[in-house]
Amino acid sequence: MSLSTPRPTQQRAKGGAWVMRDRPGLLWMVAAVITAVVHPFVPDSTWLMVHMIALGALTHSIMVWSTHFTVSLLKNRPDIDLRATQNRRLVLLHLGIIGVLIGVPTTWWWFTLVGASAVVLAVLWHGWQLVRRLRGALPGRFRIVVHHYLASAAFLPVGATLGVLLARGQSEEMHARMTLAHSLVNVLGWVGITVAGTLITLWPTILRVRMDPAAEKRATQALPALVTGLSLALVGALAGWRWLLLAGVLGYLVALLWTGRSLIAPARAKPPMHFASWSVAAGAAWFLVGIVMVAWRVATAPDMAAMTIGYGRVAAVLVVGFALQVLCGALSHLVPAVIGGGPKVVRVGIEAFDRLGMTRIVIINVPLALSLMPVPSGTRVVLTTLVLIGLAAFIPVMLVGVKRLVAARREVATSTPDPRRDPRLGRAEAARVLDPPFPRTQFMAGVTLVALALAAGPALQPVLDGGSGPVAAPATSVSPTGETTTVEVVAQEDMSYSPSSIEVPAGDRLVIELTSEDGSTVHDLYFDDEHRTPRLTKGESATLDLGVVGADRQGWCTVTGHRAMGMTFDVDVIGAPADAASDEPPPGAGGDHGDHGEEPPFALDPGAEWPEDHRAHDATLPPLTDERTHRVTLRVQDLQVEVAPGVTQTRWTFGDTAPGPVLHGRVGDEFVITLVNDGSIGHSIDFHAGALAPDRPMRTIAPGEELTYTFTAERAGIWMYHCATMPMATHIAKGMHGAVVIEPPDLPEVDRSYVLTASEIYAGESTDEAPAATTFNGRAFQYDADQLSAKVGERVRFWVLDAGPDSPLSFHVIGGQFDTVWQEGAYRVGGPGRVGGPDTGSQALALLPGQGGFVELSFPEPGHYPFVNHVMTAGEKGAHGIVHVR
Repeated sequence: MSLSTPRPTQQRAKGGAWVMRDRPGLLWMVAAVITAVVHPFVPDSTWLMVHMIALGALTHSIMVWSTHFTVSLLKNRPDIDLRATQNRRLVLLHLGIIGVLIGVPTTWWWFTLVGASAVVLAVLWHGWQLVRRLRGALPGRFRIVVHHYLASAAFLPVGATLGVLLARGQSEEMHARMTLAHSLVNVLGWVGITVAGTLITLWPTILRVRMDPAAEKRATQALPALVTGLSLALVGALAGWRWLLLAGVLGYLVALLWTGRSLIAPARAKPPMHFASWSVAAGAAWFLVGIVMVAWRVATAPDMAAMTIGYGRVAAVLVVGFALQVLCGALSHLVPAVIGGGPKVVRVGIEAFDRLGMTRIVIINVPLALSLMPVPSGTRVVLTTLVLIGLAAFIPVMLVGVKRLVAARREVATSTPDPRRDPRLGRAEAARVLDPPFPRTQFMAGVTLVALALAAGPALQPVLDGGSGPVAAPATSVSPTGETTTVEVVAQEDMSYSPSSIEVPAGDRLVIELTSEDGSTVHDLYFDDEHRTPRLTKGESATLDLGVVGADRQGWCTVTGHRAMGMTFDVDVIGAPADAASDEPPPGAGGDHGDHGEEPPFALDPGAEWPEDHRAHDATLPPLTDERTHRVTLRVQDLQVEVAPGVTQTRWTFGDTAPGPVLHGRVGDEFVITLVNDGSIGHSIDFHAGALAPDRPMRTIAPGEELTYTFTAERAGIWMYHCATMPMATHIAKGMHGAVVIEPPDLPEVDRSYVLTASEIYAGESTDEAPAATTFNGRAFQYDADQLSAKVGERVRFWVLDAGPDSPLSFHVIGGQFDTVWQEGAYRVGGPGRVGGPDTGSQALALLPGQGGFVELSFPEPGHYPFVNHVMTAGEKGAHGIVHVR
């Protein structure tokens, strides 16, 4: 049976171009490629790429081509589900997809909800039309294929609902459970069951051989097992029952292997010879690999949350390796078939889609497999770029192929057939062209490109690290022994090397094999600018050749704060000359540079001023809303910020600002915080406003990961939040702190409320020395240039937090007196009952690091009222501002 040959009554409906069938899927692919190219500048780029492919291109293709196969198998009359109706359904689908892709990154939950609802409605509409076709069809073979499509369509609404709930925000444990359930239902259900049903007939059609006689029977047996296995996995994931989740995934895998047996006989009868069959076969293999990877995670992870750590590799296998390759392979066969025009036209199409086909297969699959291994980051970048090139090449190949098909069809339609030519000769000639020999040249071209990528990776590494390439080892005063000492060193989670020191004979060449076992951040090993490794994530390795060693040396991790925590590595040289000097550079020499390192020392210029157009950090307290559940996404980024007039420093930010955004709520409010680490090293977050065990929500997450932190504000105060990754002082000093204002019950309204967070800025990595500057809200003297405002007689409240990390704060307004002081949960002056009596006041609010409160006052007359840290040496370094009273 051939699914590509329509009945004469349907030829007109199926042949030729169809915009809503042919264009949207291709446009989603183009959008994903563009996002991949500009991903460093696009928030949530990985999520967007995955969903542009999975929700955009794949969902569109499933709806279009499952309808095509249903029509071909059931041979319904043309008036069931007309093309105009299908167009409206596809428009609804793509409007919904756009809504989801806008709503999730912007955290507009209602937008996400509307978009997901449109997607679900379109898919349910699609499923109903399939049911109508089944009811209107005569009994026949392979109705089981359509049953696969209906089963897959039943899972998509479940996956979409879980996606909407994830966008709404969940506790960390439930977020992990829903992430697993969402991905399994969508990929194994909506995509996987569709593919399993389609390949029953599509695979032998692509190969142009008879299908396995037992294919229909096996598919009928496997479908209930696929549905049951996936349903068990869904329940197990949501309930947190590991054994049920694992049983469901393994059951699904066994059912898939059972129905997949039917693909073996056609492949034995006629091995794959074209890009379409190679791509589908590769995709099917990656599907099995992806399911095994999921099962391994479920079986070995310590808890549900750990199953989703590093889940991006599984997503790459299932979306890129499996789904996208099956889609490209299927389209390479289906597009020539549905455009039609006879054997000659189809031959033109197959030749067009086979262009550099084996080369594309090699540069997609081999680099994808290698990138899953613990290779250095530079090599991984080159390998994944090669995969992207191989996948992106399908777009121009398809465009050119369609153009050639249309031209060939037009030529055939306008040509006059030769009555003397035997049509059987034409078919024989086409068969010879359609069955070419194995393209060895293309295969070798792909292998060569992969080899070049592997060679280019180490050369690219210094560029990624912001350093220079390797150079010769420094000269030593010892004679080389000709021996090489090779040691394996592990960067551990506790910020240490194992071993932390080694002994090497003088004159030996020393080679260090460094591997990171820390899944929470990155590490490297630095001796000098000429001898350093790249920064490594968990599982990555790098080789460092120190050359011939003649004196003791010390290396260290250049990640900010790690050396201060004792992450050093000592090389003790045995038998070195007594007068041999250490090869270690002096303190402060070399070390971190650019985005990897220490900021250059600076001292405040007393005469420097902010420009007139300077805009200070908005100190206004955000208004309260009626929401009692606050959902916030805090994205960690490394940003260049002008911290004082003329002084720029790399700051580690929550939500693009340092300090992070002020959160405002009432006692009893729930906060659901999603922390996304887009920084260069590991980070975490600790909210003083909540009370819960820190083990999971406050853990350090590696770059590219995220976690959900949920707490209920049970007590009033201005509470600090900050990064809790060690060394904590360094992370706080680099800007990773913020305030949560939880108002006391019945707090009187005032005319103006400001929030001022005091902190210190240090010139380098160490916080042992005196700070180079002090600030209110992250920048020195910023409120001298862009002043706060008030009016005479207005009641003004200052919420004040001392974020430290080290210096105390004595908040004072020059020319003002506080008639109300609330410190660390209690009124010291004023408030209900008028603490201290009607004639008392206060001149300063004294706070230690990590403490906060508020003061209130009214200004008696117009003028400029400075506010300062009355620890005067601190105030003179930038913790100073002005309230302009009119």
